[in-house]
Amino acid sequence: MSEEKKARQLRLALFALFVVIGVATSTWVTRTPALRDALHASTEQMGLILFGFSVGSMVGILSANWMVERFHARKAIVAGMVVNLAGLALLAVGAGMAQVAVVVMGFMLFGVGMGWADIAVNVEGGALEKMHQRPLMTTLHGCFSLGAMLGAMLGTLMAWCNVPVMWHLLGVVLLGALLTASLVRRVENHSAQPAAGEVESAHGGFVLNAFKDRRVLLIGLFALGLALTEGAAHDWLPLLMVDGYDFSNAQGTLIYMLFTLGVTVARFGGQWLLQRFTRLALMRASAVLAAVGLLVVIFAQSPVGGAVAVVLWGLGAALGFPLALSAAAEGDGNSAQRVGAVASLGYVAILVGPPALGFVGEAFGLRLAMLPVLAGCCAALLLTWSFKQQPLQLREVKHTKS
Repeated sequence: MSEEKKARQLRLALFALFVVIGVATSTWVTRTPALRDALHASTEQMGLILFGFSVGSMVGILSANWMVERFHARKAIVAGMVVNLAGLALLAVGAGMAQVAVVVMGFMLFGVGMGWADIAVNVEGGALEKMHQRPLMTTLHGCFSLGAMLGAMLGTLMAWCNVPVMWHLLGVVLLGALLTASLVRRVENHSAQPAAGEVESAHGGFVLNAFKDRRVLLIGLFALGLALTEGAAHDWLPLLMVDGYDFSNAQGTLIYMLFTLGVTVARFGGQWLLQRFTRLALMRASAVLAAVGLLVVIFAQSPVGGAVAVVLWGLGAALGFPLALSAAAEGDGNSAQRVGAVASLGYVAILVGPPALGFVGEAFGLRLAMLPVLAGCCAALLLTWSFKQQPLQLREVKHTKS
């Protein structure tokens, strides 16, 4: 098999894996109103339940780079998907039993597996992008968003049909397991062989070593601010629409689909945009769109206006994180370490930040709980002006035909 054919198969496998991860993530998000009702939980209690996801995610994120370095990307992806789907199955059973402790345990396992799989796929994608000098990360994350949209559509259908959360999620677990078993065989560890002198200690210092480089730290902080805007929507948008605008559970799920649609369209258009605009310009545009969308969602008086603003929110949240990963992959040295470090910081924002918003939402309502998210988005925008003084290589990646 030719190298180009192998690379094409690897790209398709990585794309499909991110679709599976996206489906698994969004399909339970769309059922959070039903999950809350089944567990008889308040908004604050839901925040505590989701904290199990945060704890698991932190464990997965902080150990993912070590796993990739020690066991290589393919084994890290396999382990991540197995633990991820096992956690989703446990979450499903806990929802059916109305047992909060079981649901929390399921969220923890789901978070660990997601951290491992996401970081490993991103590291492998960054290595492939650098190797072939063609845009990949926006499309890769577009596949996650496509999966999230498909999962949201499935969740909407299940909500309309009043299908119990347990049977809905167990069906997703079965489908995800079958697809994962077929896809992981095509992953060949392009990130597994660092050049001599590139390998840092794999015990605890992997991420911190990368952030000693001011260039990587700036990219990581930008990724944190924009990733939080995406994570907040994934965790809270359906409930925000239900509690903040008095939409029904099914309508709240439908509006979440609008968000995922905006993210998906922007990410699949990312390669086209990179051929016409600089990466820095797209980073700034992303922050502006997300900030405007959040501002309207927080303060709009009209439910229709709030729902429409969700699309702007999604368009803005779409490109910031994958563009930051592409910027981290460029340059000499250990690109896998840089991508892993920036991805870790972004996923901390996506997975750990949003559950804390539940405490703010309990006190002030979920709409005002989005104010810290808006602040993070504005901080990321301001941060882009410091990029001029840093060699961030925020240019377009050279495009070549496949």
